[in-house]
Amino acid sequence: MSKLPRRTFVKASVLAGAGVMLGGRALAASDPTSGRRLIFDEQFRTIDWTIWEAGRKATTFDPGFYGNSAFARSTGEEGFNPYAIVDDDATANGKALRISAKYIGRQMSVPHYYGNAEPQKQWISGNLQTARGDGTILKGWRTGYFETRMIFPKHPLTWPAFWLMNGRSILFPKTSIEIDVVEQKGFEPTNYGAYLHEWGEPGERHAEVGVRTPVDMTTQYCRYGMLVTENECRPYFEREPVIDPASGRPTVWSIGRAAEIKSNNDVFWPLVTLALRADVPYPDPLLPEHMETSMRVDYVKVYA
Repeated sequence: MSKLPRRTFVKASVLAGAGVMLGGRALAASDPTSGRRLIFDEQFRTIDWTIWEAGRKATTFDPGFYGNSAFARSTGEEGFNPYAIVDDDATANGKALRISAKYIGRQMSVPHYYGNAEPQKQWISGNLQTARGDGTILKGWRTGYFETRMIFPKHPLTWPAFWLMNGRSILFPKTSIEIDVVEQKGFEPTNYGAYLHEWGEPGERHAEVGVRTPVDMTTQYCRYGMLVTENECRPYFEREPVIDPASGRPTVWSIGRAAEIKSNNDVFWPLVTLALRADVPYPDPLLPEHMETSMRVDYVKVYA
């Protein structure tokens, strides 16, 4: 396995000045939804608990938490439930999924969480996914264009993400494939990262790109997408390709384990997560306005 813990892979260099702007229309590929059919359309009028599982990441590799917060189950933890459907005029149907993070600041008793007794880790936040820890895949797809529309919090610690994991990673975690459509830091409102991680040996490899956006992602909704084919994946922002700074052309990553995915009839399942970073200086003091924050999700869609 990697010497670097999963979900704490060092990525600072990508967003610390190496981010890239989106390509001009001369380089842009066609709309990634063009010629594809909408096969999954989650608009969060409600939270459908037959589709979404809340809490720690579905895994047998580790406790399923990462960073400085515990991911709450559907009924909440420590008297706080981070999941809600709220009115929002900026979304397509006037509703949004809100996932919040709150500082509890006292001894917690979240099952399997490593930070219950550590003051800097006494946070509750949220993670929704279409898979369960017993290996059940509630919704998953081998290929397609995966897209979300989100607005992120402005905060010194927040680490929101929309990402994909392969199904076999739950029960057979020696190797896994992680595709991060978007990972954002709350203190970098115009930068985010997209990543491909193929964890574990043989064949561990990583690819990454930083994206400098023309808008503040903490003040307006934006669309983040990833086109996953049989052999490669391509990141998009607002349905325009993210440009590789080395080539000046749209970013394309080959999937080294494509044949393995095919032979196992494996699929990718999505996660929507609000985590807190543990690799940045902790605020001292933690200001009252930073003790609770939230992100919003307009939708999650899959086209094939």
